[in-house]
Amino acid sequence: MIQLRKFKQLVALGLLGLLTSWIVSCSTTTKQASSGAATVEFWTMQLQPEFTDYFKSLITNFESQNPGIKVNWVDVPWAAMENKILTAVSAKTPPDVVNLNPGFASQLAGRNAWLDLDAKVPNDVRSSYLPNIWKASTLNGKSFGIPWYLTTRLTIYNTDLLKQAGINKVPTTYAELAQAAQLIKDKTGKYAFFVTFVPQDSGEVLESFVQMGVTLVDAEGKAAFNSAQGKAAFQYWVDLYKKGLLPKEALTQGHRHAIDLYQSGETTFLASGAEFLETIANNAPKIAQASGIAPQFTGDTGKKNVAVMNIVIPRDTKQPDSAVKFALFVTNDENQLAFAKAANVLPSTIKALSDSYFKDVPANASTLEKARVMTAKELQQAEILTPTLKDFNKLQKAVYENLQAAMLGEKTVDKAVEDAAQGWDNR
Repeated sequence: MIQLRKFKQLVALGLLGLLTSWIVSCSTTTKQASSGAATVEFWTMQLQPEFTDYFKSLITNFESQNPGIKVNWVDVPWAAMENKILTAVSAKTPPDVVNLNPGFASQLAGRNAWLDLDAKVPNDVRSSYLPNIWKASTLNGKSFGIPWYLTTRLTIYNTDLLKQAGINKVPTTYAELAQAAQLIKDKTGKYAFFVTFVPQDSGEVLESFVQMGVTLVDAEGKAAFNSAQGKAAFQYWVDLYKKGLLPKEALTQGHRHAIDLYQSGETTFLASGAEFLETIANNAPKIAQASGIAPQFTGDTGKKNVAVMNIVIPRDTKQPDSAVKFALFVTNDENQLAFAKAANVLPSTIKALSDSYFKDVPANASTLEKARVMTAKELQQAEILTPTLKDFNKLQKAVYENLQAAMLGEKTVDKAVEDAAQGWDNR
């Protein structure tokens, strides 16, 4: 998922970052000397302007409770975050608290970029978070992040297209989905769904492998998917593509295209988070009116996915104690519940998730309200399906590129699986 710029550009950015850091450091030192306050710089990913009021209130509350600490909030566009934080960490001029996801954060954790939180977060505080979710921000037995907000997939479906295809029951497994895909194509000429095989994009296909019973890597970190289950999973996706049951742009377009196709009435199912129901309602009200929801697709294992956003603290922060205090404040029970309500996501603390907001459905509940309760219920069994690896992007690249080759008839499934395994092991 990381795309590094040319070495000269990185060096130039790093030098610029160092110069900027020196200037800021001088001014900050002067400011701290006069005010006596420590300044914590907090980066989030594309949460302005929708949540500006929320974070202004959050920061005001934190500062009032901690008069010796000031918080400087910087919101970074989603697409820019990886390069921006990579440059800052490389130049040793990082912010103090950063909102990332475990997949990317683990890659930098492998370079010892983050503060070891096992020594900073007491066990009683750590135990307030969902245990499976905390594990998502660990690497080699060390905790590098604090869980924040979560999403689980559900199946959003077009009731009109299902009716036209003569399907009375929403598929729950990938096997049932393949059967429905053929019926939908035959009866309506439309596609059942869209999923991406772009290596830098969604990990949904790799997660489907695990749901189908595939072990991706063994205890030594070697490829374990060159197996009967792994070949069956490869074959599943290759067959769908070769039968014309997946759009050809599945090889070139990302997950955003799945939303576009569903909103335009070109696909029957959308595997996505509940937060996209509001997007569909705003962009395609007629499609929204015809939409229902069901639990996410899974394989024979019955496993369900969860996506985690976390908070990490760079090892080179000048304010480690203040940074940890603020990170724990952002992710405490009260603030997690408030943000989950504001953003239509799920909290990662046990107490916040047990709130009636995630359990009770009004008699006249909207689809969005039903989705909230459905996804919260799924979260009880949900897990991080793919392993936390510092080179996870290389694993996804090896699998997706070889899957594409098999889909295009350039390789047999057996050869594609073998090459993907060798590509990972020989990285």
